[in-house]
Amino acid sequence: MSKSNQYSVPQKMRDTYDAIVSITDEFCQEYLNQEYADLSRRMTATLSRKRPSPLASGQVKSWAAGILYTLARVNFLFDRSQDPHMSAAELCERIGVSQSTATSKSKQIWNRLDLMQLDPQWSLPSKLADNPMAWMITVNGFIVDARSLPREIQEEAYRLGLIPYLP
Repeated sequence: MSKSNQYSVPQKMRDTYDAIVSITDEFCQEYLNQEYADLSRRMTATLSRKRPSPLASGQVKSWAAGILYTLARVNFLFDRSQDPHMSAAELCERIGVSQSTATSKSKQIWNRLDLMQLDPQWSLPSKLADNPMAWMITVNGFIVDARSLPREIQEEAYRLGLIPYLP
């Protein structure tokens, strides 16, 4: 199964998807980790399915940089206390695009996918347990941490896809 088929990429976007993913995979292998590579593939596929896809125009290297920059923002890659850590300027330099290009593409992605810091859908799996946004649910009009609720409510929240796993 090809990488593009794994993530349900439309036929007309497969070449673009493969070109972007080859850049992000190589970058993640050299400088980040497999979790970033997996999220990059998933985000590229998600953007490929948008109608119209923003990836249909522009340079693939710019989109790869924008995707990595977006995931870096969500997961605080630019924070020195994180592991891995890299500055925004370093990320852009290593990919070979200007920081303004990466920022511009990231802003488009951010708005198109309606993202936020610590977005549970785009957080590194290894950081989900520490991500408070992944565990907040509304119960009877109150926002609560699902980890503090009785097990049967946790199970229902998991079944509904409101929390990433059963704590």
